[in-house]
Amino acid sequence: MLPVDLPGTVRDALLAPLVDHHCHGVRRDDLSRAAFELLVNEGGSPAPPGTTHFDTAFGMAVRRWCAPVLDLEPHAPPAVYVSRREELGAAEVNRRLLAGAGVVAFLVDGGADGVGDADLLTATEMGRHGGAAADELVRVERIERAVAESAPLAVDYLDGLGDALAARAAKAVAFKSVAGALCGLDFDPARPSRGSVIAAANRRLSDPKRPLTDEVLLRHLLWSAVDAARERGLPLQLHAGFRPAAPGETSLPWVDLHRADPGRLNEFAGLVQPLGVPIVLLHCYPYHRQAAYLASLHPHVYVDAGLAPPHAAAASARVMAELLELAPFHKLLYGSACHGVAETGYLGALHYRQALGAALGARLAAGEWSPADAARVAHMIGSGNARRVYRL
Repeated sequence: MLPVDLPGTVRDALLAPLVDHHCHGVRRDDLSRAAFELLVNEGGSPAPPGTTHFDTAFGMAVRRWCAPVLDLEPHAPPAVYVSRREELGAAEVNRRLLAGAGVVAFLVDGGADGVGDADLLTATEMGRHGGAAADELVRVERIERAVAESAPLAVDYLDGLGDALAARAAKAVAFKSVAGALCGLDFDPARPSRGSVIAAANRRLSDPKRPLTDEVLLRHLLWSAVDAARERGLPLQLHAGFRPAAPGETSLPWVDLHRADPGRLNEFAGLVQPLGVPIVLLHCYPYHRQAAYLASLHPHVYVDAGLAPPHAAAASARVMAELLELAPFHKLLYGSACHGVAETGYLGALHYRQALGAALGARLAAGEWSPADAARVAHMIGSGNARRVYRL
């Protein structure tokens, strides 16, 4: 799995238990092949007639690396793999793959839009299946929707949102926002005025179940989350690149490349810096170079490779090497972005270790780093940085 010429201390550091600082619950029910293929495809749609989502980098990796975990030969045919999955049952599959990832702590976003929470393992269950500790990441847009559905007046919306965020902060390890997926963070990063928020809230309350897209309310929500995070010493996670589609979703607004200019995010980070709230950039691929630069520029900005390790397996080593070019090593965090099926968590950990191993091996071979430095950096990225940032 790792380069054969790595020193033993570096190999041990790479294989040490990880802190998965961002993942989702996985499905608890048995899945047909059609259902499984929907969950391993980022678009959330069936493959064209006569084709299969197993003919992807991720599908190949499932057959090569996950098959042996389920007692199959490497490269087992898709039909054989899915049949074995059904034979073992979802609980056993989840246990084997989550435990096999070698994770000591999962930080879990409590569900995915478009999927009922009852269909997904909770944070506690993720920890139990994986033999690890588990904590909750609180998605602020879910809190906002609950407040919008219950607030009779705009002033009640403003007061209720702050109170609800403060209450959830008491039990969370971090806040998470998908504002980047909703609007690309392409808006004025400053706090909106109270008057503009009240006017926007009045519009919001007329149809509170619709997705939150109002720029003023998104800005207000982000700043309310920053305030609540500051009180509890919590980080704020922000999407900053591609994201998976929710089941039934027909468009991916964040794949609008002209909106990926990091300038607005840079301004927002600068405004947040005096408050001391760490900002963690998620799913940065393919904008990982920009994210790495922001992490080098701001003392409170951190970054992960997000979807790249499990879904761009062949490119993982390159992505990791590019992150190491710009980002301070104490700013990088391991996150699997596990979602839907446990294979995403298992492969996230595997490809992360392979990618970092290749990047460290290249530096060692060039004489740029010592084995002790390489092992220290591997420990930092794999678990140490997350323990510090999330106060684990």
